[in-house]
Amino acid sequence: MTSMVVTANGNDSKKFKGEDKMDGAPSRVLHIRKLPGEVTETEVIALGLPFGKVTNILMLKGKNQAFLELATEEAAITMVNYYSAVTPHLRNQPIYIQYSNHKELKTDNTLNQRAQAVLQAVTAVQTANTPLSGTTVSESAVTPAQSPVLRIIIDNMYYPVTLDVLHQIFSKFGAVLKIITFTKNNQFQALLQYGDPVNAQQAKLALDGQNIYNACCTLRIDFSKLVNLNVKYNNDKSRDYTRPDLPSGDGQPALDPAIAAAFAKETSLLAVPGALSPLAIPNAAAAAAAAAAGRVGMPGVSAGGNTVLLVSNLNEEMVTPQSLFTLFGVYGDVQRVKILYNKKDSALIQMADGNQSQLAMNHLNGQKMYGKIIRVTLSKHQTVQLPREGLDDQGLTKDFGNSPLHRFKKPGSKNFQNIFPPSATLHLSNIPPSVAEEDLRTLFANTGGTVKAFKFFQRDHKMALLQMATVEEAIQALIDLHNYNLGENHHLRVSFSKSTI
Repeated sequence: MTSMVVTANGNDSKKFKGEDKMDGAPSRVLHIRKLPGEVTETEVIALGLPFGKVTNILMLKGKNQAFLELATEEAAITMVNYYSAVTPHLRNQPIYIQYSNHKELKTDNTLNQRAQAVLQAVTAVQTANTPLSGTTVSESAVTPAQSPVLRIIIDNMYYPVTLDVLHQIFSKFGAVLKIITFTKNNQFQALLQYGDPVNAQQAKLALDGQNIYNACCTLRIDFSKLVNLNVKYNNDKSRDYTRPDLPSGDGQPALDPAIAAAFAKETSLLAVPGALSPLAIPNAAAAAAAAAAGRVGMPGVSAGGNTVLLVSNLNEEMVTPQSLFTLFGVYGDVQRVKILYNKKDSALIQMADGNQSQLAMNHLNGQKMYGKIIRVTLSKHQTVQLPREGLDDQGLTKDFGNSPLHRFKKPGSKNFQNIFPPSATLHLSNIPPSVAEEDLRTLFANTGGTVKAFKFFQRDHKMALLQMATVEEAIQALIDLHNYNLGENHHLRVSFSKSTI
């Protein structure tokens, strides 16, 4: 069979009508449908990045469709399997991904210049993590020289973002000369100057629309009308890296060196993490940021964010504080749970911090628990009250503050990098040598679901992947079996996995 080639030359999109059937044979080219109108190439590329190198993209703007080409068929298969379990969303809208009939994308470069520039910028960041030289992106692909100064606005700022964090992110694209931060219209903004407009162009293409931390702090980037910044003071609000001799200014505390050091250690940016936000910093850095907020005092940001969630439409016959603790504990350290006395299909859940409650809400709202689709929203309560001494509330309120089962107590714990949406495939760990595949299959089948597949890790039989028939069955199995005692003092650990078997 000859390999099909797609060409993109403007009016050619007639070819694309209904070509791709849902059940096509695997291909490294994926057909993406139902895209929101204003979506950018960067956002579509970001869908593919966690699975491997993205080698080409073609946007069909008028049809709200795109073709994305990955380096290998294997990467494309992993991506399709992952998104068949977890519906992908762009700008809060579900989108659909399937194999294309095309085996490769041939794109007409004059038309596809912007996409190529984006791809090169993103790839350079992924592979090198070193400042890019102006030659990485072919000069023709970058529009004529614009200002070397970017204006940066940060949306969804549940955590403070410091000047040092910005410096670290933007330095990946070349030497940052100056940064000024300020608050305008209650929004944190910054002006950032490079030595060369090409670096500013690359940074804007690669970073606009990305999140700094998991599920929050979204960068919105434009070129500034200014071509040079005049910085008077070096402190936590502004800095001129070319003039370390500048004074820190009146009453402006320079950034506490301890905080700066914490950031330098923790913020390994642009690692491709599970949350599919190409910039997510491990939460330990977010915690450092929260600590810093108390001292640096950023206007309009509370260090904590809202820590209490309201969960409704629960199955009141089945739900217990313990089951909510286990499920929500996948996304943060649950402190307290209260099932409402006169509305037992609802509960309040207090997390350790605002980033955790945000993660739990983003991942669990709309999932099925005990057969019912649960709703998760931020509560207006600041804390969950415990019942007064001596008052029996039938075990509806439970304090988990000192629980040994918290997954995120240790700063920098590996668990921060393994936070994934609910999926049919579960990751099991801490399996003792005496327990065989058959034992685990039986154990998981007893939670009321069907075990579809099982695989021990080759390097390490203490870990395995186990796939249930549906995400709902996997949620049930996790609630029932996380921390299950397998004997020999081994308590099973269960998490959602991004892999498939």
